[in-house]
Amino acid sequence: MSRPAVCLAALVTALLAAPASAAAATPPTATYASIAQLQQRMDAGTLDSRQLTRQFLERIRQIDQSGPALHAVLATNPDALQLAAALDTARRSKTRSPLYGIPVLLKDNIDTGDRMLTTAGSLALTDASAPHDAALVERLRKSGALVMGKTNLSEWANYRSSNASSGWSGVGGQTRNPYALDRNPCGSSAGSAAAVAAGLVTVAIGTETDGSIICPASMNGIVGIKPTLGLVSRNGIVPISHNQDTAGPLARNVADAAALLSVIAGSDPRDPATADADKHATDYTRSLDPNGLKGKRIGVVRQLAGAEPNADRVLEQAIATMKAQGAIIVDPVTLPHLSELGAQESTVLQYDFKHDINAYLATRTGLKVHTLADLIAFDQREAAREMHWFGQELFERAEAKGPLTEKAYTDALTKAKQLAGPDGIDAALAKDHLDALLAPSQGPAFVTDPILGDHILSGDPTIGGASQPAAVAGYPSITVSAGWTHGLPIGIVLFGAKWSEPTLISIAYGFEQHSQAWQPPKFLDTVEGTPQLAGSP
Repeated sequence: MSRPAVCLAALVTALLAAPASAAAATPPTATYASIAQLQQRMDAGTLDSRQLTRQFLERIRQIDQSGPALHAVLATNPDALQLAAALDTARRSKTRSPLYGIPVLLKDNIDTGDRMLTTAGSLALTDASAPHDAALVERLRKSGALVMGKTNLSEWANYRSSNASSGWSGVGGQTRNPYALDRNPCGSSAGSAAAVAAGLVTVAIGTETDGSIICPASMNGIVGIKPTLGLVSRNGIVPISHNQDTAGPLARNVADAAALLSVIAGSDPRDPATADADKHATDYTRSLDPNGLKGKRIGVVRQLAGAEPNADRVLEQAIATMKAQGAIIVDPVTLPHLSELGAQESTVLQYDFKHDINAYLATRTGLKVHTLADLIAFDQREAAREMHWFGQELFERAEAKGPLTEKAYTDALTKAKQLAGPDGIDAALAKDHLDALLAPSQGPAFVTDPILGDHILSGDPTIGGASQPAAVAGYPSITVSAGWTHGLPIGIVLFGAKWSEPTLISIAYGFEQHSQAWQPPKFLDTVEGTPQLAGSP
């Protein structure tokens, strides 16, 4: 079954029919306008893609390259204004998707066959551009979206050292959280999330192996969707693991994220995992039901709460909102085998990374590195620039692994998938006839620490956070902003069965309409209410 055409009218109707929505509450400027609002202005002739692109490029200059200096954007497309002008010329003669003429930023581990580099944040990949667009970039361009630039990320998508600072790369430096500049944006899709939160762009693409969409979306107060493994092609994306990697949308509201997912989802013969994607991909804006919570059975996974009091408080507020809107809350729900996932996942990722990064590097021409061993040697030679803050022990552990035929790998993979999927999420959903599972996404953003690395709290160090079950299983999850502490956003995450994106989007949209949690960032130097130390001015 082919993917239905994305319906702009459905998106506009869904947004305008709900005046309490987070998108409708944003200021009437391009900076924080929704896709539907921008399309209305372009249809009315009061805005065109070239003007919109110029506004965003200027905001990147003012906010990202100077001013608060977020370091969220690694590079802007040198052809952006020319491409926008061409889209404006063709606008009247095109059957348009919601993304037509809308600038999009891409995480810089996604190939573009243009004048921009694809670096994964590493200086090792700066010698030459990628030869071709990634499959999802092909879909974006076909839809009329404008690829405006590349965003900073945790180098190698946070798979180089366990002591890394999220949002740091050798190419782009440290990305800062726009809500409090001394706080971390989380990662690895740090720049994509921070850019959307700061109004540098309307929507962006991130990638996730485990938490790299969900965590930065939550800590930057926006919406992130981690799709089912195989819904979006991984062709042309710098990999960690073909068993867990996926790209997904980052947006300030659920409607915009759904519109973006509708464009990038679908089968691709270059990625065997997407063989069934066209059977499930759809126009996700049709799931934007303001009453999406009514009658939904949602289970609270208390095992994934309890690590951070502010996140727990926001979770309780979210549960109350859901109940008030007709959701049936089952609390608590036990997610079996949760503490057993970490060791299996770690083994799988080490084997996969060596195999997958070597295969990816074989597709790149003009580089001086061709294997993981080359990358390790490069970092050693360039230690002053690449290893000033942290090392590469994950690289070294992966390089020590053998082929994917080794029993240690096949056993770990089989066990991980079984425990996370059929014996984990599926079993929990079936036991109480649930539509989705609920937990805090993460606590509030932690202080950036280049010495000790990330300070992500967890009640159980063997549990990889709320993102891990869906990530290991290859199932979908969505995070949406739900509350605040000291001016920092806190999100909730919903996850469910394979291909359950429409249900999760409907629940998240229904929650968003009534929580009204989104707020623009203030670019504060530190959090609100920070006590002064003795002797401070």
